[in-house]
Amino acid sequence: MTTIAVTGASGFCGSRVAAAAAARGAEVLCVGRRPGPVGRHLPWDAAREVPDLAGADIVVHCAAAVGDPVPGSPAAAAMRAVNVGGTARLLRAAAGRPVVWVSSASVYAPGPCRARIAEDHPVRGQLNAYGRTKAAGEALALAAGAVVLRPRAVYGDGDPHLVPRLLSRVRRGVLLLPGPSVRLSLTAVENLAEACLAAADWSPGAYNIADPAPYDRDRAIGAVLRAHGVRARIRHIPTPLAHTVANAARTLARLRPHTEPYLTRYAVDQLARSVVLDVSKAESRGWAGGRVLADYTGDLPAG
Repeated sequence: MTTIAVTGASGFCGSRVAAAAAARGAEVLCVGRRPGPVGRHLPWDAAREVPDLAGADIVVHCAAAVGDPVPGSPAAAAMRAVNVGGTARLLRAAAGRPVVWVSSASVYAPGPCRARIAEDHPVRGQLNAYGRTKAAGEALALAAGAVVLRPRAVYGDGDPHLVPRLLSRVRRGVLLLPGPSVRLSLTAVENLAEACLAAADWSPGAYNIADPAPYDRDRAIGAVLRAHGVRARIRHIPTPLAHTVANAARTLARLRPHTEPYLTRYAVDQLARSVVLDVSKAESRGWAGGRVLADYTGDLPAG
């Protein structure tokens, strides 16, 4: 029986990977601060410790600090300790075992030319601490011969990040979005979990992971709002104005370093510009994303 160690198995993505691995008959080691949904718990503080991976045949590294903290804040420092330092400690403990390292499309260089991003798109110039630390962490993983997966905007039942943040931005029945609608890749958590389990047999390197086709931004967000019983009109504001608001929000957030800004340059960039991932490299290895947003909302095909 194969034994799979899943870091961050109590989190949104890691818990799905752990459950999917157990459903396939694997023995699962849930490595992290809290127990996962299945298997045996191995306590690990990614910011400080080298994990005990004894008995593991494969390692899937989902543990990460997420968010969009103010540069130079304690939260940004803590993020680096987990996403970069934790990666170095994990790779040391892996000691030659196959490692699947879950990264993010946030590592890709920002800019207007992202209508079809392949894995050779430049990795530089990230707009926030999350993107920078994921880029630094994945560089360590790639140098160690790991398989690195780059999903974008992972969603699904129990999502603690994207949907709550979206719903919190609705004010008096209106949701303001920067610029006109664009096409965006999203990644169902089940599609990512399937890739995590398949990727141990892939050649080392980076692979984009996303749903089969991109979505129209406004239609997708509207479907999510309706699925959560929220009636809201989507209204557009000029992107330069959104950047101005984001800069002001960052200035205010510096006065409260333990909170995240209401709006950031990264968020504006991710919403105002088309970001579409080319997943043909992963598909050539036999993986295919079988879930789409309509499986959750019930009314939205790809746009």
